[in-house]
Amino acid sequence: MNIKGQHNKSNHCRRYFCIMSLNRKNILHVVFLLCGQIAFVGAWSQPILKSELVVKKSDEVIVGAQRTALYMPMLANKKVAIAGNHTSLIGHKHLVDSLLLLGVQIKKVFSPEHGFRGDADAGEHVTTTTDAQTGIPIISLYGKNKKPTDAQLADIDIVVFDMQDVGARFYTYISTMTYIMDACSRLGKKVIILDRPNPNGHYIDGPILEEKYKSFVGLHPVPVVHGMTIGEYACMVSEEGWLESGKKCDLTIIECEKYDHKTLYELPVKPSPNLGAMPAIYLYPSLCFFEGTVMSVGRGTDKPFQVVGHPSLKETPFSFTPRSIPGAAKNPKYEGKTCYGYDLSTFGEAYIRDLGTIYLFWLIDLYQRYENKSEFFTSYFNTLAGTDKLKSDIIAGKSEEQIRHSWKEGIDRFKKIRKKYLLYTDFE
Repeated sequence: MNIKGQHNKSNHCRRYFCIMSLNRKNILHVVFLLCGQIAFVGAWSQPILKSELVVKKSDEVIVGAQRTALYMPMLANKKVAIAGNHTSLIGHKHLVDSLLLLGVQIKKVFSPEHGFRGDADAGEHVTTTTDAQTGIPIISLYGKNKKPTDAQLADIDIVVFDMQDVGARFYTYISTMTYIMDACSRLGKKVIILDRPNPNGHYIDGPILEEKYKSFVGLHPVPVVHGMTIGEYACMVSEEGWLESGKKCDLTIIECEKYDHKTLYELPVKPSPNLGAMPAIYLYPSLCFFEGTVMSVGRGTDKPFQVVGHPSLKETPFSFTPRSIPGAAKNPKYEGKTCYGYDLSTFGEAYIRDLGTIYLFWLIDLYQRYENKSEFFTSYFNTLAGTDKLKSDIIAGKSEEQIRHSWKEGIDRFKKIRKKYLLYTDFE
């Protein structure tokens, strides 16, 4: 593997990191939910202190795609496929358009969940088609065809992967990347990852995925929040032998500049239709669990992944009514019905992002409030959690602190693996 950027080339995924010291102590935090004044007290064993974090706008960071001088020589006279979507930008111009102007032979585009232009609902079948702007064939890697076939790669020398991830295990772009790497490793095709910052790259949290819960929303034994860029994650997947082919991928990472894991990177465009605001991106690792319950996470509202509720919870302080929104929530849960719950955006973006943790309080609280508890969880919950233990612990009445403590051993093991593949200064 090769890393291109501020470091020298290497035949293996280089391991650049700097361990920064933090005071280790539990932080007790109290949150008051609107007029209900419900106190939330939780402990977290790995705090990220606000003073250690630096907010950066997108124009303050140089992403891998912008560093064309590093990867254009590798594309010369090659037949190229782009694995990308609407986030694959160089400035305000799409990567495909930019590379075509530079003379790159782009034979096809592989598109992920939400489609090449990012306008498909979550879980919606995305068809194979042709890009209207360029005439380039677009091959969907969502639905039945999640991995490029041998035939689809036969006329390709290099796959360039460029998508904005959000740093959560169940966000499917890393699964698409893994399947591309696996297919390419079997056929001896090269993969270039144009790295981008992880907006949730300043902490690690959540249960480790167990093998029996492996799925498209979780392929690897990592916590829900892994604290890695997509380039670092790709190095780990290849070098740890996690590809089904059993081979390593011929992989080159084009690094970001002016980014590290203390950077709070503000995305220039929404990475998917229902993550349109930074508070939603910070709340996503906590609220996505609700997708495996009877609760609504606000799909079909102006605040998806910032509100949560159910039609039966009328004693809670906030209400919202999901509606059909083409391209974001065509048929949302509880469409046209008033849901009652919490508006979590009222905590403020700075509070949500800076503490650096998955919040379980809302999940535990709404489970306890919901009358028919046997119906609260759906079969999808354990798939999202990557384990059946979180569900059983909530049903058993365990506290957030007890549940979080059960994650520590797995997180500590993962951190030792992760450390080997970091390309940027870490937050510890």
